[in-house]
Amino acid sequence: MLETSLGSLRLDNPVLSASGTFGSGWEGRQFSELGHVGGLVSKTVTRAPRHGNAPPRIWETPSGMLNSIGLENKGVDYFLAESLPKMKQLAASGRRDGRFGPRVVVNIGGESVDDFVHLAARFCEAGVDALEVNLSCPNVQEGKLLFSTDPRMTEHAVRSVKQVANVPVFAKLSPNVTDIVAIAKGAEQGGADGLTAINTLIGMAVDWRKRRPVLGRAIGGLSGPAIKPVALRMVWQIAAAVRVPILAVGGVRSAEDVLEFVAAGASAVQVGTAMFTDPSLMVRIVDDLRARLSEAKTTIAELRGALHRAQPEVGGCAR
Repeated sequence: MLETSLGSLRLDNPVLSASGTFGSGWEGRQFSELGHVGGLVSKTVTRAPRHGNAPPRIWETPSGMLNSIGLENKGVDYFLAESLPKMKQLAASGRRDGRFGPRVVVNIGGESVDDFVHLAARFCEAGVDALEVNLSCPNVQEGKLLFSTDPRMTEHAVRSVKQVANVPVFAKLSPNVTDIVAIAKGAEQGGADGLTAINTLIGMAVDWRKRRPVLGRAIGGLSGPAIKPVALRMVWQIAAAVRVPILAVGGVRSAEDVLEFVAAGASAVQVGTAMFTDPSLMVRIVDDLRARLSEAKTTIAELRGALHRAQPEVGGCAR
């Protein structure tokens, strides 16, 4: 009922953590039985340690949050030695009763193609289930989003990673583009095994009394329920244009949200910002999904892409 697949990668269920919101997963083990989720996606790992952006780096919005963390992390050497073994330990805890257990997905970030290739080679050698290539973080490189706003750059970066990868590669796409379908096609042409859509929307907060932006770097990435309609629209558009599976992310708080993304064309869904206030949410969503699908007498596989089979009328203007 809940089993799904991301290309060659099979999952017990379609619920994964979103990069940057749950550490490596190990940090959340005390809140719920994480062996029941479909996958754990690490915080972005870079080649060298990063101190991140100047504070303030987090700001709550009426229906979400802005973050300007700047990919703070201790670098690949530390992650391989300290964090990856713990992710694998958590994954092993879920491999019982015929289950695959949580898949270990490492999100990699870089400022050059060489960075991405270096990281991909090291993690493939260390043994992971999949790679998520963060082409689209708005909090580095002065917000230029070099690899995720040009289809040719996207294709080149993905193809370079694929040349050294022996596991599925997912390209994480930015919504901060004119045509996300063109970027998605570039990633597919580069050999991506799947797409993660979407990353955060660029936004800002202002303190008018102090006459300055709230965040230390002025702009940040908006996530949470506010971006869900945008994410749904983009997943729906991408699913109509590419053949590779989609990992949807953006404002998920419930089983209903997951099922909406699946109907729009996603094969699996990541839960992120909502877990800052409820770190046990993922596991409860898995349980609720089973109940909702049973009531509807359907499965994830049957529901996937239902909107495209229904061929709804496309419109954006009031009449």
